[in-house]
Amino acid sequence: MAIAASAAVLAACGSSGGGTTGGGSSAAASPSASATTAACSPAGLAAKHELVTPGVLTVGTDTPAYPPWFIGNNPANGKGYESGVAFAVAKEMGFSPSQVKWIREPFSNSYAPGPKKFDFDINEISFTPERATAVTFSDSYYAVEQALVALKGTPIVTKHSPSDLKGYVYGDQVGTTSLAFINTAIQPTTRPRVFQTLNDAKQALQTHQIAALVADTPTAQFISSSEIKGSVVVGRFPSSGEHFGMVFEKGNPLAACVNQAIAKMKSDGTLDQLTKKWLKVYTSIPSLEP
Repeated sequence: MAIAASAAVLAACGSSGGGTTGGGSSAAASPSASATTAACSPAGLAAKHELVTPGVLTVGTDTPAYPPWFIGNNPANGKGYESGVAFAVAKEMGFSPSQVKWIREPFSNSYAPGPKKFDFDINEISFTPERATAVTFSDSYYAVEQALVALKGTPIVTKHSPSDLKGYVYGDQVGTTSLAFINTAIQPTTRPRVFQTLNDAKQALQTHQIAALVADTPTAQFISSSEIKGSVVVGRFPSSGEHFGMVFEKGNPLAACVNQAIAKMKSDGTLDQLTKKWLKVYTSIPSLEP
């Protein structure tokens, strides 16, 4: 139902697609294209009461906001992949940087049912059918690969065949797809330990309460290079189709305008440019099989 609703709104907001230059076809296409731009503009969205604050795009994310998704724990500076994506989407819709307001929203609250204080939330939130019953997701802006973080010199660093991986004790943040990946893909013989925050899971790794944790590859690399001294990214797992999407209050028609912006960013190379700028280093990490 959510997909159908989004598609219907996108059809109303989308381009007419008329590519001809002859007489009536061209004349018919131009007003429709203008209506698309107007409908998804700050003024158009404000007129339809589709923004939390008229004329302002309110974007949520968690705190702290980690690299490489955000830099300096400051989403508003435009630095980092997700900050860059959010500002690029805003630009496509006609919002200036000064018209983008950031608010802090705990990760688990972002996809919980109910009214939202943001227009959309961008916070490495993977689409799942269960989450999509409570909120509306945008199209993908990042295809996720999970990666394994462990302490140097521990057995898992060198012994990580699929059968070896089942024998270790893992830990991760509650409600994350990384925790779900441990349970469904690795399927360890010992139930993984569940923590309220990623910081708690990292502390458990440092104190040898767990053998490894799982995170999306860029986050895993940042944990290893900048947060846990003496840790290493053992490897990354093949993508299983998991992807990040921006989150909206259930049924919010704004998602159609954002999807239109994402499609444009894919076609004109904006997403590729942001990926190369902020995420290129992570493609060199060796592969693992769960």
